[in-house]
Amino acid sequence: MRTLLITGPGGSGRTTVAAATALSAAREGNRRVLLISADRGIGEVLGGEEQGLTVRRLTPGDEFRDDLLALQQRAGSALDLLGAGRLEGEELTPLPGSDELALLRALRDAGQGAYDTVVVDLPPAPRALAVLALPEQLRRYLRRLLPAERQAARALRPMLGRIAGVPMPASWLYETAARWDIELAAAQAVIEDPGTTVRLVAEPGPAGADAVRAAATGLALQGLRTDALAANRVLPDDSAGTWLSGLVAQQRKTLAEWEETYGESLGPLPHLGRDPRGADDLAALGVPAPAAAPEPVQWPVLDALADDGVLVWHIPLPGVVREELGLIRRGDELVVTAGPFRRIVTLPSALRRCTVAGAGLRDGELRVRFTPDPDLWPQTR
Repeated sequence: MRTLLITGPGGSGRTTVAAATALSAAREGNRRVLLISADRGIGEVLGGEEQGLTVRRLTPGDEFRDDLLALQQRAGSALDLLGAGRLEGEELTPLPGSDELALLRALRDAGQGAYDTVVVDLPPAPRALAVLALPEQLRRYLRRLLPAERQAARALRPMLGRIAGVPMPASWLYETAARWDIELAAAQAVIEDPGTTVRLVAEPGPAGADAVRAAATGLALQGLRTDALAANRVLPDDSAGTWLSGLVAQQRKTLAEWEETYGESLGPLPHLGRDPRGADDLAALGVPAPAAAPEPVQWPVLDALADDGVLVWHIPLPGVVREELGLIRRGDELVVTAGPFRRIVTLPSALRRCTVAGAGLRDGELRVRFTPDPDLWPQTR
C-alpha cells in the first residue's frame, strides 16, 4: 500500500492538494484510492464522485459519542451499583484529543489492505507531527506503567497484594492496555511503513519557508520521509509588472532556495485566481499522483573504534541549528530535542554498553559519539 500524508502550515491549501493528489491517483489507473480528511468541505472541493476514489470524512464527535456510549453500556452494572446517572448521546460533546484519536483509527483501518493508495489530509504541521508521534509515545507510556512481564505473575497477585498491603492491578487493566497497544501498533505500522511518505504544502515566502524548515526537522526527528514539497499558489511571471510585483519577487526568491534543497521533488502549483472547486480545477493544478516511495531513512551506527576508539550514531536532522539541539542519556534511551520537537529513542544494542563521549552537528546530521564501557564491552583475549 502506498500512503501519502499531506500537511503544511495553516491556510496553505493542504486539503486542496490532498484532493487533487487522490484524484490524480484515481485517474491514473489506481482502482482503489482512499482519501481521508476531517475537512467538512472536502465534498465541495472534489465536486462529485470519481470512479475508483473513496472519500472518508472523519467525524470525531460521532466516533467519540459512540465509543463512550459503548463503554457506558459495558460498565452498566458497575454504574448501577454506584448509583450513577446514565449519559444520553445528545449531551455528549467531543473532548480535546478526539480528533487525533479518530485520525489514528482511520490510519489503522487503512492498513487492513483494502486500498492500493491512501492519501491523508493531515492537520496543520505542528499538530500533524504530534499526531504522527502519538502511537510511539503512548505505547512507551503503557510499557512503563504496565510492563507486560508483570502480568505473568497473575497467580501471585493476591499474595503480593497481602504482602504489600495494597491492592494489585486487576487483570482487566492489563487486558485493556494490551488491546490499546495492539491498536496503536497497527496505526504506528502504517506511519512507519516503507510505502508511507509525507508531502509538505506551503506558499513560497518567508513564513512558508520558516514553516517548511521546522516541519522538515520534526519529520526527520520522527524518522519520517518527505517525498516532495508542493509550492502552492505560485503567481504567474506576467504579474511582475503589476502591484503584485513585490509578492512575485518574494515567491521567486523562496522558490530558488527550495529548489537548492529539494531539487526535482519541488512541485510548483499555479494560482488559479480563485479557490479550486471541482475536478476540472483540481486537474488544472497539475498535482501528480504519488510516485514510488524513496528509500527509508537510515540512522546508521558507524564503527570508528580502530581509528578513534568510538562508535558514531548518525542521525539526519536537516534544517536544525546547533542552539536548538539537546541530548540526554536515560538508561538505554536517548532523549533528542530539536527545536520544539522531542523524541525518546531506544539505543541500538551495541550502544547500550557504551557511554556518551560527545556529539556534533555537521551537514544537517547529528553525530553522537559513544565510547565502549570496559565493564560491559566484550574483551578480546
